[in-house]
Amino acid sequence: MDGVKATEHVRAETEIRLGQVDRDDSLLLHEQVAAEIRRAIAEGEAAPGERIPQAKDLAGVLGVNTNTVLRALRTLRDEGLLEMGRGRATVIAGGPQKTMLVDKARELIAFSRSQGYRREELVALIEQLP
Repeated sequence: MDGVKATEHVRAETEIRLGQVDRDDSLLLHEQVAAEIRRAIAEGEAAPGERIPQAKDLAGVLGVNTNTVLRALRTLRDEGLLEMGRGRATVIAGGPQKTMLVDKARELIAFSRSQGYRREELVALIEQLP
């Protein structure tokens, strides 16, 4: 595994080990990148509040386009694992527990879809619970 370490003028970012993406894998490249970052968070390589390397640095190590990494980062932001904003560093917002919660929520959504429920109906069911 390769290490990624990018430095800034004042403070260094977290070093995380990332595996290479597999272009023959059926999992999309941005999903592979997101999975690698999730793994790094789950294994404690990056803790809440720490910055991660810039997208262009991650892309260079992984051998993918910067837009692929940005798409992965947006996915992780939407899951609540990262905080990112224009002109700001990307920071770890949540830890492994949040990752597990998001995984369970996805399982629930997939199960509810298999049972014929739409997302809005699932949300209404959850809101009715005590």
